[in-house]
Amino acid sequence: MAQVIVRNLDEAVVAGLKEKARLHGRSLEQELRSVLAQAAGFSPAERLAIANRIRAMTSRAATLDSTDVIRADRDRR
Repeated sequence: MAQVIVRNLDEAVVAGLKEKARLHGRSLEQELRSVLAQAAGFSPAERLAIANRIRAMTSRAATLDSTDVIRADRDRR
């Protein structure tokens, strides 16, 4: 597992995180792990944006209609 050190955090931020940890019944370290794991994930909107970027890289001209391919194959016989 990796380790991360974050320096120069505002005291109010640390106090808020400690309070959240207390409310969730866990240690500050456990709360920070949870917050970071959640932040590292992708929201549905971010997933859609990634899919749209990938879709934009794909040429629409390369898309084939399977009906036309099957018909062309049958016509060769």
